[in-house]
Amino acid sequence: MTPTKEFVPKPQSLEPGTLNLEPATWNREAGFTLVTAIFLLVVLAMLGAFMLSLTGIQQSSSQLDVQGVRAFQAARAGIEWGVWQVLDPSHTLNPSSCSPVVLPGCPTSPTNLGPLTTPLAESLSPFTVTVTCSATINAPTTEGNRNIGAYQIIATACNQPSGGACPNASPASGYVERQLQATISKCKDPTATPPRCTCG
Repeated sequence: MTPTKEFVPKPQSLEPGTLNLEPATWNREAGFTLVTAIFLLVVLAMLGAFMLSLTGIQQSSSQLDVQGVRAFQAARAGIEWGVWQVLDPSHTLNPSSCSPVVLPGCPTSPTNLGPLTTPLAESLSPFTVTVTCSATINAPTTEGNRNIGAYQIIATACNQPSGGACPNASPASGYVERQLQATISKCKDPTATPPRCTCG
């Protein structure tokens, strides 16, 4: 039998750019890897926190956009309510004769429409609308024998009324307000057929 020789590696000198796998260098490389891993974790955590805050801002912004659209629709409902009041669509002011002409007046100004008085429907129910009206009917404009009354209606809708009315001078966070204005006229002819007395 021939004796076996044990293989013992000879120490080698390292050339630049080669990896030394000797146990003495493992701890230094593991420490470098740990620092890199911690740095990456911190960067990823900061990126995640930024993305969460950005998502929250976008979500609150989109909620305010939706509330703004609802406030606009509530103000529009207030304008339509005011127009209905001053145009006398049921023709109750001149039931049997058009002479003298009776032009409709403004509703009580301001009038508040909302949760405490005349509630708005469904998604507009959290809003209050304050409707104001000013009219020129005591000395109406005339065209020939026709009498024309002019009305300016302003509807202000908000989701945080102050004393049951809009606008709110010191609102809290999330306050939304929209204001619409309409100028309309009503013409009546004293020589026309009652009850409409329409200008033709």
